[in-house]
Amino acid sequence: MLHYVCIKLTHQNFQENYLNMEKINWKPGTLIYPLPATIVSCGHDEKDYNLITIAWTGTVNSKPPMCYISVRKERHSYDILKQTGDFVINLTTEKLARATDWCGVRSGRDYDKFKEMNLTPGPAEKVGAPIIKESPLNIECKTQQIIPLGSHDMFIAEVVNIKASKEFFDSKDAFRLDKAGLIAYSHGKYYSLGKKLGKFGFSVQKRKKKKHRGKHKS
Repeated sequence: MLHYVCIKLTHQNFQENYLNMEKINWKPGTLIYPLPATIVSCGHDEKDYNLITIAWTGTVNSKPPMCYISVRKERHSYDILKQTGDFVINLTTEKLARATDWCGVRSGRDYDKFKEMNLTPGPAEKVGAPIIKESPLNIECKTQQIIPLGSHDMFIAEVVNIKASKEFFDSKDAFRLDKAGLIAYSHGKYYSLGKKLGKFGFSVQKRKKKKHRGKHKS
């Protein structure tokens, strides 16, 4: 159940709660949290299908729609991704939490991850890589550029198609991804998403005035 929360902080409360907090210098690191916990599927032939858990992913452009994933060269999926250029970013849910973690700590060199996690590969529309049918949203991607960065290579890709589960469309054909039970990754742990704090632009949205019905005099 979503909880609608209105957060109001006075200037005094803000100063007391935030400005006086002591800061500690820490070594540089990748601490931009939370992150999406996704399972990326790749491979053109069924015998080469593989799944890799990716948290280092995100949007880089809107027109055309583009995103990225960053992958270590030693990962089994790396060569598959480099050879085919196709992959699917599959969003994950509470029901997929165990599979999400397992696919990140086991190698496709040793396991058939679809089989081990009882996941179902399905055909994508525009790419050769399979989708995960149990995922509520499958983002089909074609690699446009690979950028070596150090420990990881970044695969920058164009989003060529989206597959969305029908069960999350409401009576008005609005896609209710908030009903899917999505999970996120933060500092080594997985968390369920569920509390709504506002919608995009809520900070500047004008409040609607309530209409009062006047009493008619007889």
